[in-house]
Amino acid sequence: MDNTETPDTLNEMIELLTEAQSDYNKFYADGNSSAGTRVRKVMQQIKTAAHDVRTHVQATKNGN
Repeated sequence: MDNTETPDTLNEMIELLTEAQSDYNKFYADGNSSAGTRVRKVMQQIKTAAHDVRTHVQATKNGN
C-alpha cells in the first residue's frame, strides 16, 4: 500500500460498513442467511483494510 491510498482506505471502510448495514439488519431481523454471508464478506474486507492502515500508520510514525 502506498501513501496515496491510505487516507482513502478509511473512507472506503466507512462506505463498506454503510453498505453492509442493510444486510446486517436483514440477517438479524429477518434471519436471511444469504445476508449473513455478505456481512461476513464485508467484515473480512474491512479487517484486511484496517490491518493495511495500521501497518501504514506505524511505518509512517517510524519514518519509513
